[in-house]
Amino acid sequence: MVATNLKSETKSLMDQRAALEAQINALIDTLSGPAGPGFSGNLTDSQGFPRSDIDIPTVRAQRKRLAELRNDHKDITDTIHNNIQLLHSAKLPQIPDSTNQGTSASYENHPMDVDPVVRIPFATIDEIAEDSPAAEDGLQLGDGIVKFGNVENGERLQEKLVSEAQSNQGCPVSVVVIRRGAFLDLTVTPRPWRGRGLLGCHFLFG
Repeated sequence: MVATNLKSETKSLMDQRAALEAQINALIDTLSGPAGPGFSGNLTDSQGFPRSDIDIPTVRAQRKRLAELRNDHKDITDTIHNNIQLLHSAKLPQIPDSTNQGTSASYENHPMDVDPVVRIPFATIDEIAEDSPAAEDGLQLGDGIVKFGNVENGERLQEKLVSEAQSNQGCPVSVVVIRRGAFLDLTVTPRPWRGRGLLGCHFLFG
């Protein structure tokens, strides 16, 4: 009975997570579109005045909502992960995760025994220079970073990502991103350029 309840709870949480992902994807599309302000860009012009080309209150509300949804997504994913660990430890039968089919979520057709945490972006590109190594190698504004070299999840992610880029300067690094609900495998080579850093993009963690 407990096992059945735990499976039902986990499937319900997966449905909730799929709904959150749809909302997150919609906000990412809006904020990172051609005329979008980005996830953390300035809302003032070069003279320090509020930008006239965007609706500042709306942008602030969208950014706030995106942060809230990401926090909720992380909490739900952590609970799903814990439930799966309990199911595994009890050696219960596995059930397929078919709850997300037909949505913009990125977990379709993956069984419950696949660790969902590994497939959650740990950072999002919220700024990227047009002629930077990151842009030239295929990264885009709004990409969610699922894996960067050996960095996937855990503690001190920003520190690990910086170290991974520095230790692989001039060498190709495998990167897995989620873009508009789809996973993409890319190769990025950290290297010096005319701008700051070795990638030329900014990551928003959490």
